[in-house]
Amino acid sequence: MAKELKNFTKRSDNYSQWYNELVVKADLAEQSAVRGCMVIKPYGYAIWEKMQRTLDDMFKATGHQNAYFPLLIPKSFLSREADHVEGFAKECAVVTHYRLKNDPDGNGVVVDPAARLEEELIIRPTSETIIWNTYRNWIHSYRDLPILVNQWANVFRWEMRTRMFLRTAEFLWQEGHTAHATKEEAEEEAIRMLNVYADFAENYMAVPVVKGVKSANERFAGALDTYTIEAMMQDGKALQSGTSHFLGQNFAKAFDVTFMNKDNKPEYVWATSWGVSTRLMGALIMTHSDDNGLVLPPRLAPIQVVIIPIYKDAAGLKAVSERVAPIVDALRAKGISVKYDDADNKRPGFKFADYEVKGVPVRLAIGQRDLENGTAELMRRDTLEKEIVSLEGIADHIEKELEDIQKNLFERARIYRDQMTTTVDDYEEFKQKIEEGGFILAHWDGTPETEERIKEETKATIRCIPFEGDKTPGKCMVTGNPSAQRVVFARSY
Repeated sequence: MAKELKNFTKRSDNYSQWYNELVVKADLAEQSAVRGCMVIKPYGYAIWEKMQRTLDDMFKATGHQNAYFPLLIPKSFLSREADHVEGFAKECAVVTHYRLKNDPDGNGVVVDPAARLEEELIIRPTSETIIWNTYRNWIHSYRDLPILVNQWANVFRWEMRTRMFLRTAEFLWQEGHTAHATKEEAEEEAIRMLNVYADFAENYMAVPVVKGVKSANERFAGALDTYTIEAMMQDGKALQSGTSHFLGQNFAKAFDVTFMNKDNKPEYVWATSWGVSTRLMGALIMTHSDDNGLVLPPRLAPIQVVIIPIYKDAAGLKAVSERVAPIVDALRAKGISVKYDDADNKRPGFKFADYEVKGVPVRLAIGQRDLENGTAELMRRDTLEKEIVSLEGIADHIEKELEDIQKNLFERARIYRDQMTTTVDDYEEFKQKIEEGGFILAHWDGTPETEERIKEETKATIRCIPFEGDKTPGKCMVTGNPSAQRVVFARSY
């Protein structure tokens, strides 16, 4: 059974199949009875909860408050901002009736045709419209601004080709929606929240990211600018891992949200929105995990340390348990989450395999002979290296190991990303390099026509125009026309 747990398709053989198997075997999620939707299982949800708690604290530290807005949005709201409705129209699920009734022919229940809604309702694909309709009632004067609100919610976008966590019809996320008195304040907010996402990705997820602005073709529907963090997965593809949007006054104008400024003159409000979703779970999996299963950075692992007793009989278990108890207390006193797995219905070998597949950062095995020697066997999940450690001061040792694992995972991912980042000047070379995967830094003339041509011919998109890096002007690799700076190209999820 332990061998079956770890019997994964190798990443090098079929990366997509490896990913799908890992999600199921690590007990993160499974397909549901609803096409395109998933069931997030307790262990997977525990990881999402740690992400959620951390991000929520970061949002509140920057002055934001949580609120909640309706799941259903009147169809007419989506018609008020033309770019926005065009961006989401093909993904919307529409509620047309409000009642069922028993089928007169005895075939279960049917929709009651007499219960048709006067106006159809849209299951939210995102909440800008319902929120800005609400803000109209909240905002009257410059004294009411800024409004810094975040919502933890689910959204629905009708996806035909789905993959658990990466792209599902229904997914969990947070969406911040802020209102400001000036353009400068709104732009500062959009960048501030992008930096919060980058901080979370790098310091908690151990995922290095590139920060930048999206091209016009790739920006959020209804935004003036979309800022993004882009991460590289182990197969060399990019994953958009968080976005922050400067919405200008588009939604304020669409919903007539004005305020009296300090000169007692009416003015439209300036807006931002920003969000990350359970897609971050996919990023976490694909950045760090290996052919043995999940690998979790300690700061987001539901179980940071698992302790497994090795014993022959009840007396042996009792002796080990008595010695482990103060170790568990010492670890918890340091804020480290620890599980002592003394369940007698599974053999130690199965437990070793199970926790390895689930990515627990540190495993401690303690047997009766270890008690005599005052030692234990410690294994790190990131390197699979084992060492014999003293039980004296073990909590301090484990604390340092967890810090080292966190740093090692980030550094390993950063080195891989840097090795898979190439600078290219020639379009033919670009076509060859894009087949190898990774980020390509190349000049682009800034036109949507050239961008679309590259996408059609190579399946690569502009991931972002990076804030940092080579800002030297040059010539577009396709047209030879002037280019302001290099941009990041990649194939993506």
